[in-house]
Amino acid sequence: MAGTVIIGAQWGDEGKAKIIDILSQEADVVVRSQGGNNAGHTVVVKDDVFKFHLVPSGILYPGKECIVGNGVVIDPKGILEEIDMLNSRGINTDSLRISQRAHLVMPYHKVLDGIKEEYRGKSDIGTTKKGIGPCYMDKAERSGIRMIDLFYEDLFKEKVRENVKIKNRIISKVYESDKIVDAEEIIEEYLAYGERLKQYITDTTVLVYDAIKANKNVVFEGAQGTLLDLDLGTYPYVTSSHPVTGGVCIGSGIGPTAITDCIGVMKGYVTRVGKGPFPTELDDEIGEQIRNVGHEFGTTTGRPRRTGWFDAVIGKFAVRTSSLTAIALNKIDVLANLDEIKICVAYKKDGEIVKEFPASLDELALCEPVYESMEGWGDIDHIRSYEELPQTAKNYIKRIEELCEAKVTMIGVGPNRDQNIYR
Repeated sequence: MAGTVIIGAQWGDEGKAKIIDILSQEADVVVRSQGGNNAGHTVVVKDDVFKFHLVPSGILYPGKECIVGNGVVIDPKGILEEIDMLNSRGINTDSLRISQRAHLVMPYHKVLDGIKEEYRGKSDIGTTKKGIGPCYMDKAERSGIRMIDLFYEDLFKEKVRENVKIKNRIISKVYESDKIVDAEEIIEEYLAYGERLKQYITDTTVLVYDAIKANKNVVFEGAQGTLLDLDLGTYPYVTSSHPVTGGVCIGSGIGPTAITDCIGVMKGYVTRVGKGPFPTELDDEIGEQIRNVGHEFGTTTGRPRRTGWFDAVIGKFAVRTSSLTAIALNKIDVLANLDEIKICVAYKKDGEIVKEFPASLDELALCEPVYESMEGWGDIDHIRSYEELPQTAKNYIKRIEELCEAKVTMIGVGPNRDQNIYR
């Protein structure tokens, strides 16, 4: 049995989809366990680019069972558009399965997401406005609507009407907005989605359990990243779910003993989208070069990502909080042809050295990076073995291993499937 978890070990956008895609070749089952279509995974297959938001990227391999777990919140229109896109490009989606327990993103969630951001003004969170946060709020408040509800028409109608009554009062009275929604339109629209999705919806906890019991190779596909975790991340600039190893258990309905390996995906540098402190941020020509060479623009939003040097304080934090057994280090090719490359080995605050990632954003904002400088390397996107890498690149990888306290077992030297080095 192999239950392999793949998570983002920074602020997301680490290139998880490529690692998931590679490991999915040998997998029997690929499981997505949290988040919604606010996440984006990009897979490059030769000259073809596939962008995933809800469907596990293992769907590109025929015969792989691809599961969207109970911890995911699902925009039915969004997942149907993704299914249609894949089918139009010759990808069979018959092996897709969606949890009965997954919560539905409703139109009023999107409305509330948008007007809340407007209401916050300069204090906005930077949400994608896809309704993910409000959907998780309803889930925690126990007023959410789940996939299974689509098949109990009278109950579904009752739940929608009750929710719309409350949400419209919030929209109109609290936020003084005219963006109220119509319950009957939602009912008609979503029952139609239910008809189309019926073939995919099942009790996925049974499927995952049976696969593990049968000693199948199961890959758990994480979305977003450690520092976006609702509890452990840079709160409040976080997502509404748990993109760490622990979240995989809850979001797919399995226990921790089913997990044998935890791989944390990191980039050879760090990026961040939206607001919040970023100790190693490069607001200069080097930062712009990394952004352009690395194509650091959001899969979901297209927003330019903030860029900075590799932060080993973050790396060590991710290793500790997710019990990472290995690191997949992506995009070190992006750093090619820089004379000097820096690694943040600690922070300095009020004259004292800080080696653990602070919980307080106010404290983090006062932290200055303590850097070690290393010699750079030339183009490496053509290299396919560790032995062929320049010694300076090997030194960089070794130092990251020492600082983060985990071994780098995969090294990405380009966006394609074959541009990966195994150790």
